[in-house]
Amino acid sequence: MRKFNFMLMMLASVFTMGSCSSNNDDPVSTNPFDNITESSNKERDKIVIISDLHLGNDLAYSENVKHLKRLEEFLGEVRSSGTVKELVIGGDMFDEWYIPTRLDSYPNGSQADFIKKSVKANQGVFDLLNGIIKDGKIKLTYVPGNHDMGFTPENVNLALPGVNQARDPKDKFGIGTYRPDDYPQIAIEHGHRYDFFNAIAPNANEAEAPGATLPPGYFFARIAANSFTDPTTKDAATKVPEVKLQDPSNPEQYSKNVYYSLWKHVLEEVIFVKDNFSEPIIKTNVGNFTKTYSINDIMPTNNPSDGSIQMKLYNNLFTQASWDARTKYNNVPFPTNINKAIAGSLNTEFLDDQSDEQYFKNATSNTRIVVFGHTHKPMIKTFTNVLGQDCIYANSGTWEDQKTRDKNAAIDQDNLKMDFVIISPVNSDRKKLRVSLFNYHGGKHVPVDSKSLDL
Repeated sequence: MRKFNFMLMMLASVFTMGSCSSNNDDPVSTNPFDNITESSNKERDKIVIISDLHLGNDLAYSENVKHLKRLEEFLGEVRSSGTVKELVIGGDMFDEWYIPTRLDSYPNGSQADFIKKSVKANQGVFDLLNGIIKDGKIKLTYVPGNHDMGFTPENVNLALPGVNQARDPKDKFGIGTYRPDDYPQIAIEHGHRYDFFNAIAPNANEAEAPGATLPPGYFFARIAANSFTDPTTKDAATKVPEVKLQDPSNPEQYSKNVYYSLWKHVLEEVIFVKDNFSEPIIKTNVGNFTKTYSINDIMPTNNPSDGSIQMKLYNNLFTQASWDARTKYNNVPFPTNINKAIAGSLNTEFLDDQSDEQYFKNATSNTRIVVFGHTHKPMIKTFTNVLGQDCIYANSGTWEDQKTRDKNAAIDQDNLKMDFVIISPVNSDRKKLRVSLFNYHGGKHVPVDSKSLDL
């Protein structure tokens, strides 16, 4: 009997020890969001930012297939966390652009139908996002990106009823900046408004498509999708016709040549296509575009009569005055150089540095932390503002799959991309914030970099 009583006492002791923690006898959470060293982990004070999910409406060609299950796991952790206050999706949640060229964007349907099909194709993800909204514990905010810039607030609400949508004024709903609750010093946007290829382009093609605002990047994405769904090799790819700059002293012609050089590099070194450039293959029926275009309709060519560089689409975008007006339309505080903006679509340091140019060097802005997506290149950089204060820029990377033309290639998708950012007070001190970049590799929170600053 004594031995039996002793065993009961030992078991009771084990259970008692297992049910307590060193912090006020609260159970120890196994949720990785609730076990961050720099945080108190006692209250909802963490802001989680993800972007560039690229949830397509057809998994046969979507940019995000291999990472969907991990995204569901990640969102499940966000939802079950006791310390996450906000989840921000910083653009390109949907993808209306990455569609093979010969497919209609809205085959026999509408944008609302496209949204509904996207939800069905990614049902597990949207079930979790809608669960977060319905729980009412974590604020879910959507910021538009370029790949979903055309989606109306009403249609986004079809997918995520009640989601907070951070948008600029109604006539420019394809861009937006979000400042989290209680933190006006934080600005979260997608970053495409500074990108020549991807900023909203009003009045760009009135003769061809009156009222259309989709920028050149839309056609780039369509061609890129074709490159991976109907692949070819670099050697077998259609060669880009030569275009010569006849008058380097003409600023417009010079800018068109910069644009041409970027297209030539991409089509010969990055996305290879085997299509005849004169064949009409790019079906549109989206955003006031109704025709089927060829690649030559997008590409610059030399005018046979005078040798000047011209193009069928976007021909009037290549003056500094036109770019200044376009950036103003996109609510960019300070104009940028058109040639740097064109080249910056590929050399993306220009875009990341707009956090400094537009926010930290802006004497009227109190922003100390900026988060972009868009470039798919996760990072943390530090800057100093005009008052000499420390500032932090973070890029939230992407959740798209690693692309491959070889469907049998052995790619470890589980340890590629899937990036996210966390902003949280350091040990509940709301005047001291920690910005941390993580990968979700192998289903684990893998720290990449972090910086702190005092507000």
